[in-house]
Amino acid sequence: MLGVIGGSGLYALDGLEIIKEHDIETPFGKPSAPIVEGQFSGQTILFLARHGQGHAFLPHEVNYRANIFALKKLGASRVFGVSAAGSLREEIKPGDLAIATQYFDHTRGKRNNTFFGNGIAGHVSTAYPVCPSLSTDIEAAAKRINQAIHSGKSYACVEGPRLGTQVESFFLRDHANCDLVGMTNVPEAFLAREAQMAYCTVCLVTDYDCWMEDPDQHVSVEKFFEVYGGALEKAKALLAELLSQPFTDTPDSVKQALQMAILTPDDAMSDEQKDWLNTLRA
Repeated sequence: MLGVIGGSGLYALDGLEIIKEHDIETPFGKPSAPIVEGQFSGQTILFLARHGQGHAFLPHEVNYRANIFALKKLGASRVFGVSAAGSLREEIKPGDLAIATQYFDHTRGKRNNTFFGNGIAGHVSTAYPVCPSLSTDIEAAAKRINQAIHSGKSYACVEGPRLGTQVESFFLRDHANCDLVGMTNVPEAFLAREAQMAYCTVCLVTDYDCWMEDPDQHVSVEKFFEVYGGALEKAKALLAELLSQPFTDTPDSVKQALQMAILTPDDAMSDEQKDWLNTLRA
């Protein structure tokens, strides 16, 4: 089943025929909002508003662990994320869609960024943090509906909630070699890998961040809303087309990511730890 995580401005999915709302607790707390199970484009999916209903949570306040764990617990094996992002490249224009396949973590340690710790040692590989099969499926769906999309891009995740300085923008573009900048895909992408879930985000490009010399091109909340709605409609059409065809099989490097990653033996874990770890392993 596909889990859809909606970013800024996407707090509900138009056209979703609701079957049930799941208001659940996890060992890591409550998700951002109740998870909606429903039919969309002929398929059963799960939908979660990343920032909560009414945009209650700033990026560093989102309970990413609970969000990913809850989706996994409810049966999602893939995650299609929708996120706003700024462009660090002139050819990636406001209003465009882009697929991030690499991540640069420029957050500041405020976020709970792993399921492991507190008695369980685990180390998953994130050399290639995005599922190649899911990203290929998304690209193929975009091609079928003639939707232009930038692929293979690198996303810098910053702490927020402030918008960045120009020197930070130059650093991320020229020294970290990133193409996009946003505030929410880390640790979401890495937690999905720890949960052995295929993950890919479609970024809705809203601005040029602030690396350009022309201040009129710099990011602002006002400019964000000017562009975001149109890009969001493109993403919804892409999601509908994605669900119209079977998914490509998820590679073992994703769906068996924990096979050799856990160092702590099961007999050294509590029953509660074994229980939530088994959910991630399923």
